[in-house]
Amino acid sequence: MDYNELYAKRIKSLCDQKGITINKLATLSGVKQSTLDNIIHGASKNPKVKTLHKISNALCMTLSEFLDFPELNQYSIEDEKE
Repeated sequence: MDYNELYAKRIKSLCDQKGITINKLATLSGVKQSTLDNIIHGASKNPKVKTLHKISNALCMTLSEFLDFPELNQYSIEDEKE
């Protein structure tokens, strides 16, 4: 799984847990729907920290809570293709 796919999976999982849609997340976070769609569908390979911060706040989490999940913690950047 690629780095950007981890973010997409995390966002979708948290939305499912909170019972909200990606569209609702866009409204709550102030992040454009197109930006969220790009993250979810892999067009955005490296979302900005500011964007992730807005998303985490909308999900009632700190940025560190948002980024603290097993798949990301176990991800090896050395295995990425340049």
